Amino acid sequence: MRDQRERLLDILEAIEKTEKYAARGKSEFERDELVQIWTLHHLQIVGEAARALESDLRETLPEIPWIQIIGMRNVLVHQYFEIDTEIVWSVVEKDLPSLKKQVQVLLQNWSVD
Repeated sequence: MRDQRERLLDILEAIEKTEKYAARGKSEFERDELVQIWTLHHLQIVGEAARALESDLRETLPEIPWIQIIGMRNVLVHQYFEIDTEIVWSVVEKDLPSLKKQVQVLLQNWSVD
């Protein structure tokens, strides 16, 4: 079983992998189905790792919209015909950078018991 730190590292890694192709821009995201699938897959990982975090840990960072992150994962996994690529791109462009910073700070301050 993965521990809490590993889950945070999963989130960070998935964000970094998303950034790899997001750097090509929205038009490439819209044009290339493989880039869309890559992005959706890694957003699913972010949501799954967030879902697996203990609620106590999530509560220490109430500024992170955990419910929305997990909810997006649920849509991507279970309601894939309802995926709105405009919303996905908005998350990639506007929300992932701040989530990345918050997770990085949390990991930097992580204390080993």
